[in-house]
Amino acid sequence: MSQSQKVLVAGAGKSGISSARLLLALGGEVVLYDGNATLHAPALLENFENGAAVSVVLGEFRPEALDGVMLCIISPGISLETPFVEQIREAGIPIWGELQLAYHCAKGQLAAITGTNGKTTTTALVGEILQAYYREVYVVGNIGIPYTDVALQTTDQSVTVAEVSSFQLETMVDFHPKASAILNITPDHLNRHHTMECYIEVKESIAANQTEDDVCVLNYDDEVLRAFGQREDLRPQAVFFSSRNKLADGYYMEGYEIMRAANGRAVPLMDVRDMNLLGRHNHENVMAAIAVASAMGVPMKTILRVVKQFKAVEHRIEFVLERLGVRYYNDSKGTNPDAAIQAVKAMPGPIILIGGGYDKGSSYDEWIESFGGNVKYLVLIGQTRDKIAECARAHGFTDIMYAEDMAEAVKVCAYYAESGDCVLLSPACASWGMFKDYEERGRIFKECVRNL
Repeated sequence: MSQSQKVLVAGAGKSGISSARLLLALGGEVVLYDGNATLHAPALLENFENGAAVSVVLGEFRPEALDGVMLCIISPGISLETPFVEQIREAGIPIWGELQLAYHCAKGQLAAITGTNGKTTTTALVGEILQAYYREVYVVGNIGIPYTDVALQTTDQSVTVAEVSSFQLETMVDFHPKASAILNITPDHLNRHHTMECYIEVKESIAANQTEDDVCVLNYDDEVLRAFGQREDLRPQAVFFSSRNKLADGYYMEGYEIMRAANGRAVPLMDVRDMNLLGRHNHENVMAAIAVASAMGVPMKTILRVVKQFKAVEHRIEFVLERLGVRYYNDSKGTNPDAAIQAVKAMPGPIILIGGGYDKGSSYDEWIESFGGNVKYLVLIGQTRDKIAECARAHGFTDIMYAEDMAEAVKVCAYYAESGDCVLLSPACASWGMFKDYEERGRIFKECVRNL
């Protein structure tokens, strides 16, 4: 498929604009479409050079927009079940995602990391490890920089690590990382994927184009991923990590030590108390990062040095400050119950917890059960607050308060918190409705805390 043709880019957000720029650089012509009729076409065109071969179509999708179109690049935020997507399929036009487009144009080696939780931390850590060893390193994907922004800068000497979502995996064609990782699979985005079976299949497709010369890093403690790694038709070499089981081959925890085993013989690598990261889930993220970086050719000495220096990424169990003996943590990236469970488990003291947000169709039972006497109060915001409150009461947790916005929630927490407590924003829900994204939610939380 040549991109120096007429291409429809569906979605005028960050990923769509980046894709359009890449296509223009390749000599293509772009039709930029967005279903939001309130967007301003001239403002969108300001993202491109004067006279660029870009036309903008907003609002209702009409078949004439496909005249002469040879390829569609679709934003990961657009469901493939959207009616206009069916029109594109019926016209016989291939549909790629932004990540697939970037991969098609990029050079060098690629590592790709997916999973329900832990992707951002693991990708950032792998990126720092690679940067300590290689000269040309790019960290891309959901972590903030679209792959399409840098695809044409990559060379045969480049090493890229990408954080990959299930939405992006839906539109892969020949995406082929040298090292892939699936950190875990727990219920999420079922409003998009509908069934766990579909969600699992999409996650596992990260390894679909890998060969016997490649590596797929998998969580042994996840029954689905353990079975996937033991399948006879899995072509890449499966490398397991575990925080709960002793492995004959792979990486596992023994007390506070991360061990590396091969053919039943194990050697200690490092003591997790020498790290800056908190919690069992981060021990798992670190083992996955070590396995990926090792598969990408980085010496273990370099890997361990970087791991010990690495600090938590913004919005993922991020320490904000201590005030009057109360520690405040920003876990706005905890956008589903399983991620929020990990944050609760990682807290070093009694918790006053801020939760709630956009409803992705999640169940909150396991999250509430994880409180285990460690959560003193639950302060709820957003669309899901009634649903979560009802679930909490059903499990016998009744110390619940509502807040209308983040500022009120933080003030309520500060009022009830005592020295030694932790105030934790870990919503177990998406941010949409009240905030643009989880990053904005986290920034506002931190501003509110600093303004106390």
